[in-house]
Amino acid sequence: MQLTMKAMSVIPGRRGSELIADLPDPPPADGSVLAEGLLAGICGTDREVLDGAGQPPGGGPRLVIGHESLGRVLEAPPGAPVRPGDLVAGVVRRPDPVPCPACAAGRWDFCANGRYLERGITGLDGYGATRWRVGPQFAVKVPDQLGDLGVLTEPASVVAKAWEQIDLIATRAARPSPSTPVALVAGAGPIGMLAALLGVQRGYQVHVFDRVAAGPKPALVAALGATYHRGPVRDLRPDVILECAGAGELVPELAGRLAQAGVLCLIGISSSQRRLPVNLNRVAASMVLENAVIFGTVSAARRHYEQAVEALTQADPAWLGGLITRRVPLSSWQEVLTRRPGDVKVTVDLTK
Repeated sequence: MQLTMKAMSVIPGRRGSELIADLPDPPPADGSVLAEGLLAGICGTDREVLDGAGQPPGGGPRLVIGHESLGRVLEAPPGAPVRPGDLVAGVVRRPDPVPCPACAAGRWDFCANGRYLERGITGLDGYGATRWRVGPQFAVKVPDQLGDLGVLTEPASVVAKAWEQIDLIATRAARPSPSTPVALVAGAGPIGMLAALLGVQRGYQVHVFDRVAAGPKPALVAALGATYHRGPVRDLRPDVILECAGAGELVPELAGRLAQAGVLCLIGISSSQRRLPVNLNRVAASMVLENAVIFGTVSAARRHYEQAVEALTQADPAWLGGLITRRVPLSSWQEVLTRRPGDVKVTVDLTK
């Protein structure tokens, strides 16, 4: 069989296994939409896969990583949401085969039995390849005006889902009118920055805190019209808090600082196993007396990808471009697995 495709390949749990694999072109069984891979975004999940969190397809040792995708459509069947020449992003999660009620309703992001698969993470090769296929229902059209910024579609979809749920929960309580709601974002990584963007687009007064004082993050937050804080913010009573850093030790403090009927959304996941002393009675009392809500969110359904595309299209492209702080060619893609000072979003150019 002729080897025509190159891909970012790892053996989960084995450091030093990262290489560029020569593989056959993806078979039609992978989906009727064929795309040329342009860019793949890298995040902490990819690093966790290398540490052993991933599961290769078919019981094999290797996994093609890359769940944040941008491609150019080469082939598509009639009636597909994309046509040849379109930019496209691929949905990450696939519904379980049973399916559970959530998956049957197209809400695979709420899969109830855990038998879902995820491209580049669990049981399916990812989009980090020079060619990839996807089924039409998992192909999301990206407007040409976004160009390379379309690689932000997948992380923005996770944030779009979070804000969708926040909007629904917030309707349970009346707000003074007119008033400007306040949102606090913990963590100024890509997810935190995109969470701040969608908050600003919704008319929130947005505050972002992170540990770093140097690098591009403070300026990016300021350019968004938000306020940057180095370290926790103790003089705010936010209506909404989005914890995007995966810092579990912050959760009790954040919960105690919510405004009446506030909402705390947990997006980040901590890999630390460190035990933390927490006064759960105090947290519970704060939640009960203030009618507050804490919830977690993960993954995204197709509509969240579409919401993400809409939000990105409305954003300042220069600001979005500032999020992509490093672009590495496929020929040296292993470099992206090591964080560098000043990194926000790092991408791999699959064409080089």
